[in-house]
Amino acid sequence: MNSDIDAFLQYLTQNKGYSRNTVAAYRNDLTQMAAFITVEQAKGIIKSYGELLKSYLLKLREKRYSVATTARKVASAKSFFKFMVDSGRMKENPTQNLPSPQVSRHVLNFLSLSEYQKLLAEATKLSTPEAKRDAVMLELLYATGLRISELVSLNVKDIDLKQSCVHINSQRRVPFDHRLSLVLGKFLRSDRLDLLYDEAEEALFLNRRGTRLTRQGFWQIIKSYASRAGLGGKVTPQALRHSFARRKLQDGAELYQLQQLLGHAYISSTRVYKQSASRRG
Repeated sequence: MNSDIDAFLQYLTQNKGYSRNTVAAYRNDLTQMAAFITVEQAKGIIKSYGELLKSYLLKLREKRYSVATTARKVASAKSFFKFMVDSGRMKENPTQNLPSPQVSRHVLNFLSLSEYQKLLAEATKLSTPEAKRDAVMLELLYATGLRISELVSLNVKDIDLKQSCVHINSQRRVPFDHRLSLVLGKFLRSDRLDLLYDEAEEALFLNRRGTRLTRQGFWQIIKSYASRAGLGGKVTPQALRHSFARRKLQDGAELYQLQQLLGHAYISSTRVYKQSASRRG
C-alpha cells in the first residue's frame, strides 16, 4: 500500500498542485491508516478493506481523537481510495459506506465593509507611530486573510513590493493590490522607522520598545479599536480572516484557490465559507 500512497501523493503534487504542507498532512494520515491495515491483515481475521476501514474508524475513536481530527483522517482515506479506483488500481471503493463524523461548526463572525471601515478609521484618526503601524496591520490582515500568528511573525523581507505579495513561507504567498502596495511601501520607508531602535531588527511590525509586536499585543490593539468603533466583541483577527475568505468566494475565487491563500492543509476546512459566500454583507 505504501507505493500506492506515494503514487497518490505524487498525483496531488503534480496534477492538483497541492502545497508541500498539504501533501505532508495527507502522508501522515495515510501512513497511519496503512500501518493499522497492515497489522490487522497480518492477524488474518478481517479480510475486506471495507471492514478494515470500519475497524480503523473505531480505533481512532478509541484513541480519543477529536471529531474534527477523525473527520479529517476519514476524508484522507476517502480521497486516497477514490484515487485508487479512478486510476484502475482497485475496482471498488471500500470507503463508499464508511461514515464521516459530523463536525459541529462554530458560527463564523464576519465584518461588513462598513464595519471594517469604522474599525480602520479609529486607527487613522491618530498620527502616532503606533497608530500608523496599527492601520497598516489592519489593512494587511483584511486584504490577505493571514492568521494573527502569521501577521506578527512577518519580517521585512517577507513583503514583496515588486510582486505585490506577502511571503508566508517557501510554499505560500498571498497577493495584495496596488493600493496596499503603496501603503506598505510608505510604511517600510518611513513609518516603521519611527519605532525602530536596532537596525538589525528584522520584524515588520514593532512595539514601542522596537522589538517584534506579540500576538497578545495585537489582540489588545484590535480590542481597543473595536471598542472605540462601537463594534464590541464582534471584531477579532479571526473575523477579519473570515471576512477575507467570504469576499474572495463572492468575487469568484475557486474553493481550491482560497484553500491555498488561507494555507489550509485540507479543503474541508475551506468549505465552511462556501455557504456564507452566498450572503452579501
